[in-house]
Amino acid sequence: MRRRLAAVLMLVFAVVATLSIGTGVAAAQEGEAVEGTLRGPDREPVAGVTITVTQDGQEIGSAVSAEDGTWQVPVPAPGNYDVALDAATLPEGVVLRDAEAGSLPGVTIRPGQQRTVLFPLVAAGERAPGGEEPAPPPAPEGPGTGALLAQLAVAGIKFGAIIAITAIGLSLIFGTTGLINFAHGELVTIGAVTAFALNAAVIGPGMDLIPAALVAIVVGALLGAVLERGLWRPLRIRGTGRIQLFIISIGLSLLLRHVVLVLFGSRPQPYVSYTIQEAMVLGPIAITPRDLTITLLALLVLVGTGVMLLRTRIGKAMRAVADDRDLAEASGVDVARVTLYVWTLGGGLAALGGVLFGLSEIVTWDMGFRLLLLMFAAVILGGLGSAFGAMAGGLLVGLVAQLSTAWFPVELQNAWALGVLILVLLLRPQGIFGRAQRVG
Repeated sequence: MRRRLAAVLMLVFAVVATLSIGTGVAAAQEGEAVEGTLRGPDREPVAGVTITVTQDGQEIGSAVSAEDGTWQVPVPAPGNYDVALDAATLPEGVVLRDAEAGSLPGVTIRPGQQRTVLFPLVAAGERAPGGEEPAPPPAPEGPGTGALLAQLAVAGIKFGAIIAITAIGLSLIFGTTGLINFAHGELVTIGAVTAFALNAAVIGPGMDLIPAALVAIVVGALLGAVLERGLWRPLRIRGTGRIQLFIISIGLSLLLRHVVLVLFGSRPQPYVSYTIQEAMVLGPIAITPRDLTITLLALLVLVGTGVMLLRTRIGKAMRAVADDRDLAEASGVDVARVTLYVWTLGGGLAALGGVLFGLSEIVTWDMGFRLLLLMFAAVILGGLGSAFGAMAGGLLVGLVAQLSTAWFPVELQNAWALGVLILVLLLRPQGIFGRAQRVG
Protein backbone atom coordinates (compact mmCIF):
# COMPACT_ATOMS: atom_id res chain seq x y z
CA MET A 1 0.00 0.00 0.00
CA ARG A 2 2.78 2.42 0.91
CA ARG A 3 4.67 1.57 -2.27
CA ARG A 4 1.57 2.22 -4.37
CA LEU A 5 1.05 5.54 -2.58
CA ALA A 6 4.67 6.49 -3.21
CA ALA A 7 4.25 5.67 -6.89
CA VAL A 8 1.11 7.79 -7.07
CA LEU A 9 2.87 10.73 -5.41
CA MET A 10 5.76 10.44 -7.86
CA LEU A 11 3.19 10.53 -10.65
CA VAL A 12 1.62 13.64 -9.12
CA PHE A 13 4.91 15.52 -9.07
CA ALA A 14 5.75 14.38 -12.59
CA VAL A 15 2.41 15.61 -13.92
CA VAL A 16 2.59 18.91 -12.00
CA ALA A 17 6.16 19.55 -13.10
CA THR A 18 5.37 18.72 -16.73
CA LEU A 19 2.30 20.94 -16.89
CA SER A 20 4.12 23.68 -14.98
CA ILE A 21 6.51 23.96 -17.91
CA GLY A 22 3.60 24.95 -20.13
CA THR A 23 2.31 27.35 -17.53
CA GLY A 24 5.77 28.84 -17.13
CA VAL A 25 6.00 29.39 -20.87
CA ALA A 26 2.61 31.12 -20.85
CA ALA A 27 3.70 33.31 -17.94
CA ALA A 28 6.89 34.17 -19.78
CA GLN A 29 4.88 35.12 -22.85
CA GLU A 30 2.69 37.39 -20.73
CA GLY A 31 5.91 38.75 -19.28
CA GLU A 32 7.04 40.26 -16.02
CA ALA A 33 6.79 44.01 -15.49
CA VAL A 34 7.11 46.87 -13.02
CA GLU A 35 4.09 49.14 -12.86
CA GLY A 36 2.27 51.67 -10.75
CA THR A 37 -0.02 54.68 -10.62
CA LEU A 38 1.24 58.18 -9.86
CA ARG A 39 -1.07 60.38 -7.81
CA GLY A 40 -0.35 63.86 -6.55
CA PRO A 41 -1.00 65.32 -3.10
CA ASP A 42 -4.65 65.90 -4.10
CA ARG A 43 -4.92 62.18 -5.10
CA GLU A 44 -5.38 63.20 -8.74
CA PRO A 45 -3.43 61.29 -11.45
CA VAL A 46 -0.07 62.73 -12.48
CA ALA A 47 0.75 62.35 -16.19
CA GLY A 48 3.94 62.86 -18.22
CA VAL A 49 6.41 61.61 -15.59
CA THR A 50 9.31 59.37 -16.69
CA ILE A 51 10.16 56.19 -14.77
CA THR A 52 13.28 54.19 -15.64
CA VAL A 53 14.15 50.59 -14.75
CA THR A 54 17.77 49.44 -14.61
CA GLN A 55 19.62 46.28 -13.64
CA ASP A 56 23.32 46.19 -12.74
CA GLY A 57 23.69 49.71 -14.09
CA GLN A 58 22.16 48.92 -17.49
CA GLU A 59 18.88 50.46 -18.54
CA ILE A 60 16.13 47.89 -19.09
CA GLY A 61 13.38 50.26 -20.18
CA SER A 62 11.42 53.38 -19.30
CA ALA A 63 7.83 54.58 -19.40
CA VAL A 64 5.90 57.85 -19.15
CA SER A 65 2.83 57.97 -16.94
CA ALA A 66 -0.45 58.18 -18.86
CA GLU A 67 -3.36 60.55 -18.33
CA ASP A 68 -4.73 58.31 -15.56
CA GLY A 69 -1.31 58.21 -13.87
CA THR A 70 -0.58 54.59 -14.78
CA TRP A 71 2.75 53.38 -16.15
CA GLN A 72 4.36 50.03 -16.86
CA VAL A 73 7.87 48.88 -17.81
CA PRO A 74 8.22 45.26 -19.03
CA VAL A 75 11.34 43.41 -17.83
CA PRO A 76 13.01 40.51 -19.64
CA ALA A 77 13.02 38.01 -16.78
CA PRO A 78 12.41 37.62 -13.03
CA GLY A 79 15.07 39.14 -10.81
CA ASN A 80 16.02 42.27 -8.89
CA TYR A 81 15.71 45.67 -10.58
CA ASP A 82 16.29 49.31 -9.66
CA VAL A 83 13.36 51.66 -10.35
CA ALA A 84 13.86 55.44 -10.48
CA LEU A 85 11.55 58.42 -11.08
CA ASP A 86 12.92 61.42 -12.97
CA ALA A 87 12.02 64.30 -10.64
CA ALA A 88 12.68 66.81 -13.44
CA THR A 89 9.60 65.54 -15.29
CA LEU A 90 7.21 66.17 -12.40
CA PRO A 91 4.64 68.93 -12.98
CA GLU A 92 5.06 72.29 -11.27
CA GLY A 93 4.06 72.26 -7.64
CA VAL A 94 4.53 68.50 -7.19
CA VAL A 95 7.72 66.99 -5.76
CA LEU A 96 8.84 63.74 -4.23
CA ARG A 97 8.32 63.50 -0.49
CA ASP A 98 12.11 63.33 -0.20
CA ALA A 99 14.91 62.84 -2.69
CA GLU A 100 15.47 59.22 -1.64
CA ALA A 101 11.86 58.36 -2.48
CA GLY A 102 12.64 58.70 -6.19
CA SER A 103 14.94 55.67 -6.21
CA LEU A 104 13.78 52.16 -5.34
CA PRO A 105 16.74 49.77 -5.45
CA GLY A 106 16.43 46.00 -5.45
CA VAL A 107 12.76 45.59 -6.43
CA THR A 108 12.19 41.83 -6.67
CA ILE A 109 10.12 40.52 -9.59
CA ARG A 110 8.93 36.92 -9.40
CA PRO A 111 8.02 34.75 -12.42
CA GLY A 112 4.87 36.02 -14.12
CA GLN A 113 4.53 38.95 -11.71
CA GLN A 114 3.53 42.52 -12.54
CA ARG A 115 5.05 44.25 -9.51
CA THR A 116 3.38 47.45 -8.31
CA VAL A 117 5.64 50.10 -6.75
CA LEU A 118 4.84 53.43 -5.09
CA PHE A 119 6.41 56.89 -5.43
CA PRO A 120 5.06 59.24 -2.71
CA LEU A 121 4.37 62.72 -4.09
CA VAL A 122 3.64 65.85 -2.07
CA ALA A 123 3.05 69.56 -2.69
CA ALA A 124 6.24 71.57 -3.24
CA GLY A 125 5.95 73.48 0.02
CA GLU A 126 5.63 70.33 2.11
CA ARG A 127 9.06 68.87 1.41
CA ALA A 128 11.31 71.31 3.18
CA PRO A 129 10.81 74.44 5.35
CA GLY A 130 10.72 77.61 3.28
CA GLY A 131 10.47 75.63 0.04
CA GLU A 132 14.22 74.91 0.02
CA GLU A 133 15.33 71.85 -1.83
CA PRO A 134 17.32 69.41 0.31
CA ALA A 135 20.83 68.47 -0.74
CA PRO A 136 21.09 65.29 -2.83
CA PRO A 137 21.48 62.31 -0.50
CA PRO A 138 24.35 59.84 -0.72
CA ALA A 139 23.84 56.70 -2.75
CA PRO A 140 21.43 54.41 -0.89
CA GLU A 141 22.98 51.46 0.85
CA GLY A 142 21.43 48.03 0.82
CA PRO A 143 19.99 46.68 4.07
CA GLY A 144 22.25 44.73 6.39
CA THR A 145 22.10 40.96 6.53
CA GLY A 146 20.02 40.92 9.71
CA ALA A 147 17.51 43.44 8.40
CA LEU A 148 17.30 41.63 5.06
CA LEU A 149 16.67 38.28 6.73
CA ALA A 150 14.02 39.83 8.99
CA GLN A 151 12.28 41.36 5.97
CA LEU A 152 12.38 38.06 4.07
CA ALA A 153 11.19 36.12 7.13
CA VAL A 154 8.08 38.32 7.36
CA ALA A 155 7.45 37.82 3.63
CA GLY A 156 7.99 34.08 4.13
CA ILE A 157 5.47 33.90 6.96
CA LYS A 158 2.90 35.70 4.80
CA PHE A 159 3.54 33.45 1.80
CA GLY A 160 3.67 30.30 3.94
CA ALA A 161 0.43 31.13 5.75
CA ILE A 162 -1.33 31.51 2.40
CA ILE A 163 0.04 28.15 1.25
CA ALA A 164 -1.04 26.58 4.56
CA ILE A 165 -4.60 27.91 4.26
CA THR A 166 -4.98 26.46 0.78
CA ALA A 167 -3.28 23.16 1.69
CA ILE A 168 -5.50 22.31 4.68
CA GLY A 169 -8.42 21.24 2.50
CA LEU A 170 -6.13 19.33 0.14
CA SER A 171 -4.72 17.35 3.07
CA LEU A 172 -8.09 16.65 4.73
CA ILE A 173 -9.64 15.57 1.42
CA PHE A 174 -6.85 13.07 0.92
CA GLY A 175 -7.19 11.85 4.50
CA THR A 176 -10.96 11.32 4.32
CA THR A 177 -11.34 10.04 0.74
CA GLY A 178 -7.87 9.04 -0.44
CA LEU A 179 -8.25 11.41 -3.41
CA ILE A 180 -5.25 13.37 -4.65
CA ASN A 181 -7.30 16.34 -5.83
CA PHE A 182 -5.41 17.87 -8.71
CA ALA A 183 -8.24 20.39 -9.22
CA HIS A 184 -7.77 21.95 -5.77
CA GLY A 185 -5.72 24.77 -7.27
CA GLU A 186 -8.68 25.82 -9.39
CA LEU A 187 -10.72 26.39 -6.22
CA VAL A 188 -8.01 28.87 -5.24
CA THR A 189 -8.27 30.63 -8.61
CA ILE A 190 -12.08 30.71 -8.58
CA GLY A 191 -12.07 32.34 -5.15
CA ALA A 192 -9.66 35.07 -6.30
CA VAL A 193 -11.48 35.66 -9.60
CA THR A 194 -14.90 35.80 -7.91
CA ALA A 195 -13.68 38.46 -5.47
CA PHE A 196 -12.09 40.39 -8.36
CA ALA A 197 -15.29 40.29 -10.43
CA LEU A 198 -17.28 41.72 -7.52
CA ASN A 199 -14.62 44.22 -6.48
CA ALA A 200 -13.93 45.55 -9.99
CA ALA A 201 -17.63 45.83 -10.89
CA VAL A 202 -17.37 43.11 -13.54
CA ILE A 203 -20.45 41.68 -11.82
CA GLY A 204 -22.85 44.18 -10.24
CA PRO A 205 -22.15 47.76 -9.22
CA GLY A 206 -18.87 46.98 -7.47
CA MET A 207 -18.19 45.96 -3.87
CA ASP A 208 -15.48 46.66 -1.36
CA LEU A 209 -12.94 43.87 -1.24
CA ILE A 210 -13.95 42.62 2.22
CA PRO A 211 -17.59 41.74 1.37
CA ALA A 212 -16.41 40.53 -2.05
CA ALA A 213 -14.00 38.15 -0.28
CA LEU A 214 -16.79 36.85 1.96
CA VAL A 215 -18.92 36.10 -1.11
CA ALA A 216 -15.93 34.37 -2.74
CA ILE A 217 -15.49 32.16 0.33
CA VAL A 218 -19.15 31.14 0.16
CA VAL A 219 -18.80 30.40 -3.57
CA GLY A 220 -15.70 28.28 -2.93
CA ALA A 221 -17.41 26.36 -0.12
CA LEU A 222 -20.52 25.71 -2.22
CA LEU A 223 -18.42 24.61 -5.19
CA GLY A 224 -16.52 22.16 -2.99
CA ALA A 225 -19.80 20.74 -1.68
CA VAL A 226 -21.28 20.47 -5.20
CA LEU A 227 -18.21 18.64 -6.50
CA GLU A 228 -18.39 16.15 -3.62
CA ARG A 229 -22.12 15.50 -3.95
CA GLY A 230 -22.35 15.61 -7.74
CA LEU A 231 -19.07 14.04 -8.85
CA TRP A 232 -16.80 12.40 -6.32
CA ARG A 233 -19.36 10.61 -4.14
CA PRO A 234 -21.13 8.94 -7.10
CA LEU A 235 -17.75 7.83 -8.45
CA ARG A 236 -16.75 6.34 -5.08
CA ILE A 237 -20.09 4.53 -4.79
CA ARG A 238 -19.46 2.97 -8.20
CA GLY A 239 -16.09 1.71 -6.95
CA THR A 240 -13.88 3.90 -9.14
CA GLY A 241 -10.20 3.33 -8.30
CA ARG A 242 -7.88 5.97 -6.92
CA ILE A 243 -5.76 6.20 -10.04
CA GLN A 244 -8.89 6.75 -12.15
CA LEU A 245 -10.11 9.40 -9.68
CA PHE A 246 -6.74 11.12 -9.89
CA ILE A 247 -6.92 11.22 -13.70
CA ILE A 248 -10.48 12.57 -13.51
CA SER A 249 -9.26 15.32 -11.18
CA ILE A 250 -6.64 16.30 -13.79
CA GLY A 251 -9.37 16.59 -16.41
CA LEU A 252 -11.53 18.63 -14.03
CA SER A 253 -8.57 20.90 -13.33
CA LEU A 254 -8.02 21.54 -17.04
CA LEU A 255 -11.73 22.19 -17.58
CA LEU A 256 -12.11 24.66 -14.70
CA ARG A 257 -8.85 26.43 -15.49
CA HIS A 258 -9.74 27.09 -19.11
CA VAL A 259 -13.28 28.14 -18.23
CA VAL A 260 -11.69 30.77 -15.98
CA LEU A 261 -9.33 31.70 -18.84
CA VAL A 262 -12.28 32.27 -21.18
CA LEU A 263 -14.26 34.30 -18.63
CA PHE A 264 -11.42 36.19 -16.93
CA GLY A 265 -8.90 36.48 -19.77
CA SER A 266 -5.15 35.96 -19.79
CA ARG A 267 -4.21 39.46 -18.60
CA PRO A 268 -3.27 39.68 -14.90
CA GLN A 269 -5.51 42.07 -12.98
CA PRO A 270 -5.12 43.70 -9.55
CA TYR A 271 -7.94 44.29 -7.10
CA VAL A 272 -9.35 47.81 -7.11
CA SER A 273 -8.85 48.25 -3.37
CA TYR A 274 -5.58 48.46 -1.40
CA THR A 275 -3.34 48.21 -4.48
CA ILE A 276 -0.92 51.07 -3.80
CA GLN A 277 0.03 51.82 -0.21
CA GLU A 278 2.92 53.43 1.58
CA ALA A 279 5.03 51.02 3.61
CA MET A 280 5.22 51.30 7.40
CA VAL A 281 8.65 50.96 8.96
CA LEU A 282 8.66 48.71 12.04
CA GLY A 283 12.25 48.49 13.17
CA PRO A 284 14.24 46.70 10.44
CA ILE A 285 11.05 45.70 8.61
CA ALA A 286 9.14 47.73 6.04
CA ILE A 287 5.64 46.42 5.36
CA THR A 288 2.51 47.89 3.85
CA PRO A 289 -0.74 47.86 5.86
CA ARG A 290 -2.13 45.50 3.20
CA ASP A 291 0.61 42.91 3.68
CA LEU A 292 0.46 43.23 7.46
CA THR A 293 -3.30 42.62 7.35
CA ILE A 294 -2.85 39.63 5.04
CA THR A 295 -0.26 38.09 7.37
CA LEU A 296 -2.24 38.62 10.56
CA LEU A 297 -5.52 37.49 8.99
CA ALA A 298 -3.93 34.36 7.51
CA LEU A 299 -2.37 33.41 10.85
CA LEU A 300 -5.68 34.10 12.62
CA VAL A 301 -7.49 31.80 10.16
CA LEU A 302 -4.93 29.06 10.79
CA VAL A 303 -5.38 29.38 14.54
CA GLY A 304 -9.19 29.41 14.20
CA THR A 305 -9.12 26.33 11.97
CA GLY A 306 -6.88 24.54 14.45
CA VAL A 307 -9.20 25.37 17.34
CA MET A 308 -12.17 24.15 15.31
CA LEU A 309 -10.45 20.84 14.57
CA LEU A 310 -9.43 20.34 18.19
CA ARG A 311 -12.45 21.64 20.12
CA THR A 312 -15.59 21.17 18.06
CA ARG A 313 -17.51 17.96 17.48
CA ILE A 314 -17.36 18.20 13.69
CA GLY A 315 -13.65 19.02 13.86
CA LYS A 316 -12.95 15.93 15.94
CA ALA A 317 -15.02 13.88 13.51
CA MET A 318 -12.97 15.24 10.58
CA ARG A 319 -9.73 14.26 12.27
CA ALA A 320 -11.12 10.84 13.16
CA VAL A 321 -12.19 10.10 9.58
CA ALA A 322 -8.88 11.39 8.21
CA ASP A 323 -6.98 9.23 10.69
CA ASP A 324 -8.90 5.97 10.10
CA ARG A 325 -12.02 6.07 7.95
CA ASP A 326 -13.15 2.48 8.69
CA LEU A 327 -12.67 2.79 12.45
CA ALA A 328 -14.53 6.12 12.51
CA GLU A 329 -17.44 4.58 10.60
CA ALA A 330 -17.52 1.59 12.95
CA SER A 331 -17.62 4.01 15.89
CA GLY A 332 -20.83 5.61 14.62
CA VAL A 333 -19.44 8.61 12.74
CA ASP A 334 -21.50 9.60 9.68
CA VAL A 335 -18.56 9.43 7.26
CA ALA A 336 -20.53 10.67 4.24
CA ARG A 337 -21.67 13.80 6.06
CA VAL A 338 -18.21 14.46 7.49
CA THR A 339 -16.69 14.09 4.01
CA LEU A 340 -19.16 16.67 2.70
CA TYR A 341 -18.14 19.05 5.50
CA VAL A 342 -14.47 18.49 4.65
CA TRP A 343 -15.06 19.41 1.01
CA THR A 344 -17.05 22.49 2.07
CA LEU A 345 -14.33 23.61 4.48
CA GLY A 346 -11.59 22.89 1.96
CA GLY A 347 -13.36 24.87 -0.78
CA GLY A 348 -13.95 27.86 1.49
CA LEU A 349 -10.35 27.93 2.73
CA ALA A 350 -9.01 27.53 -0.81
CA ALA A 351 -11.12 30.50 -1.95
CA LEU A 352 -9.91 32.61 0.97
CA GLY A 353 -6.32 31.67 0.19
CA GLY A 354 -6.90 32.70 -3.42
CA VAL A 355 -8.20 36.12 -2.37
CA LEU A 356 -5.21 36.68 -0.09
CA PHE A 357 -2.76 35.45 -2.73
CA GLY A 358 -4.36 37.68 -5.37
CA LEU A 359 -4.19 40.66 -3.01
CA SER A 360 -0.55 39.92 -2.18
CA GLU A 361 0.50 39.36 -5.79
CA ILE A 362 -2.01 39.77 -8.63
CA VAL A 363 -5.02 37.84 -9.93
CA THR A 364 -4.29 35.55 -12.89
CA TRP A 365 -6.21 32.75 -14.59
CA ASP A 366 -3.66 30.09 -13.55
CA MET A 367 -2.61 31.37 -10.12
CA GLY A 368 -3.99 28.33 -8.27
CA PHE A 369 -2.20 25.89 -10.53
CA ARG A 370 1.10 27.74 -10.03
CA LEU A 371 0.56 27.39 -6.27
CA LEU A 372 -0.44 23.73 -6.49
CA LEU A 373 3.05 22.25 -6.41
CA LEU A 374 3.84 24.16 -3.22
CA MET A 375 0.52 22.97 -1.72
CA PHE A 376 1.46 19.36 -2.46
CA ALA A 377 4.89 20.00 -0.97
CA ALA A 378 3.30 21.40 2.21
CA VAL A 379 0.91 18.43 2.52
CA ILE A 380 3.61 15.80 2.01
CA LEU A 381 6.12 17.64 4.17
CA GLY A 382 3.67 17.96 7.05
CA GLY A 383 2.28 14.44 6.78
CA LEU A 384 -0.41 13.11 4.46
CA GLY A 385 -3.93 13.61 5.78
CA SER A 386 -2.88 15.88 8.67
CA ALA A 387 -4.36 19.38 8.73
CA PHE A 388 -1.79 20.52 11.29
CA GLY A 389 0.93 18.99 9.17
CA ALA A 390 -0.30 21.04 6.20
CA MET A 391 -0.11 24.19 8.33
CA ALA A 392 3.44 23.49 9.48
CA GLY A 393 4.52 22.36 6.03
CA GLY A 394 3.06 25.46 4.37
CA LEU A 395 4.82 27.83 6.75
CA LEU A 396 8.12 25.98 6.29
CA VAL A 397 7.82 26.00 2.50
CA GLY A 398 7.03 29.74 2.47
CA LEU A 399 9.93 30.60 4.78
CA VAL A 400 12.47 28.56 2.82
CA ALA A 401 11.24 29.97 -0.50
CA GLN A 402 11.59 33.59 0.63
CA LEU A 403 14.77 33.27 2.73
CA SER A 404 16.60 31.53 -0.11
CA THR A 405 16.39 34.75 -2.17
CA ALA A 406 18.90 36.34 0.21
CA TRP A 407 21.65 34.18 -1.30
CA PHE A 408 20.27 32.72 -4.53
CA PRO A 409 18.36 34.05 -7.56
CA VAL A 410 14.64 34.55 -7.03
CA GLU A 411 13.92 32.11 -9.88
CA LEU A 412 15.17 29.25 -7.67
CA GLN A 413 13.08 29.99 -4.58
CA ASN A 414 10.57 27.19 -5.21
CA ALA A 415 13.37 24.77 -6.07
CA TRP A 416 14.95 25.25 -2.64
CA ALA A 417 11.59 24.72 -0.96
CA LEU A 418 11.19 21.40 -2.79
CA GLY A 419 14.80 20.56 -1.88
CA VAL A 420 13.90 20.86 1.81
CA LEU A 421 10.94 18.55 1.12
CA ILE A 422 13.26 15.91 -0.29
CA LEU A 423 15.65 16.27 2.65
CA VAL A 424 12.91 15.91 5.25
CA LEU A 425 11.43 12.87 3.51
CA LEU A 426 14.85 11.21 3.47
CA LEU A 427 15.13 11.68 7.25
CA ARG A 428 11.44 11.28 8.15
CA PRO A 429 9.48 9.66 5.28
CA GLN A 430 6.09 10.03 7.02
CA GLY A 431 6.46 13.82 7.23
CA ILE A 432 6.58 16.11 10.22
CA PHE A 433 3.20 15.16 11.73
CA GLY A 434 2.75 11.82 9.98
CA ARG A 435 2.92 8.47 11.77
CA ALA A 436 5.32 5.73 10.76
CA GLN A 437 3.58 2.58 9.52
CA ARG A 438 4.76 -0.95 9.12
CA VAL A 439 4.96 -2.30 5.58
CA GLY A 440 4.06 -5.93 4.89
